Amino acid sequence: MKINLNYLLILPVFYLFGCGDKQAAFDASGIFEAEEVIISAEANGQLVELLLDEGEELALNQVVGKIDCTDIALQKAQLEATIEALSLKRGDATPEISIVKQQIESQNAQIETLRTQLRVVTRERDRIKKLVNQEAVPVQQLDDLQGKVDVLEKQIEAAEKQIVVLQQQAESQKDLVAIKNRGIMSEQKPLNTNIERMDNQLSNCEVVNPMSGTVLAQYVEQYEFVNMGKPLYKIANLKDMVLRAYLTEDQLSELKLGQEVTILVDKNSEEYQRYPGRISWIADEAEFTPKTIQTKDERANLVYAVKIKVENDGFIRVGMYGEVQI
Repeated sequence: MKINLNYLLILPVFYLFGCGDKQAAFDASGIFEAEEVIISAEANGQLVELLLDEGEELALNQVVGKIDCTDIALQKAQLEATIEALSLKRGDATPEISIVKQQIESQNAQIETLRTQLRVVTRERDRIKKLVNQEAVPVQQLDDLQGKVDVLEKQIEAAEKQIVVLQQQAESQKDLVAIKNRGIMSEQKPLNTNIERMDNQLSNCEVVNPMSGTVLAQYVEQYEFVNMGKPLYKIANLKDMVLRAYLTEDQLSELKLGQEVTILVDKNSEEYQRYPGRISWIADEAEFTPKTIQTKDERANLVYAVKIKVENDGFIRVGMYGEVQI
């Protein structure tokens, strides 16, 4: 049989074009991952509200559920009533101090009267003293006036001491009331702490989504009874995917953190979909090649894991394979 030599030369060219983009060379393979977080209940009670579905996009701090915490609310109300009752027991020294102030004012008025009398008697004594020196009046009259001066001075001194006593009584009354109130406040402080704890527990009765992402799985249904720590749903950020790939030591020398690479994902049986990627992490230690991963050199036993961040356009799924072109 005669074979056309030109046909044999052209055949490999047709073969290459027939393979299309699938013949694109790649340096490593990996599997796409996402940051998956399981959200659990932070309170005990009936799940009276659950506002999510699998596949739904949730925003950061979005309220997606509510747990019935009526018992906690009632306990808080009881504590608040106890604090209000304690406030009624607090003493007030104002009435007693007002009486003492009135007594002090009365003493001051009396002292002023005595001082006025003292000035009058003192002037008269001094006048009589001059007359006694002139022997115009008897000495007895001077002695009588001096006695009155002495009496008035003693009365003023006694009144001033009484004011000091009254001021001490006012301060003592303040101290007694303050001691009593401190005792009451010592009972109120732990109650306030318990109320803060109740407020924290009540805030945990709302199921608040801690991150933006897509609901991957829902573990409970509305109206079920949940305990603290029971998983409610699983969420992941599918907009920023991570391709975990494995490279040999020789390939690692060509890479650095932040480097841009090309990611190839199967578009169909004939071609790849290309995505830009950025290396975000490189392992410090080598490990044995996972059985599901192929590297450029399949004979290599030890490889280094790398993580490559890829922006998802909606077609990349968790667990999909991707190829890396350095």
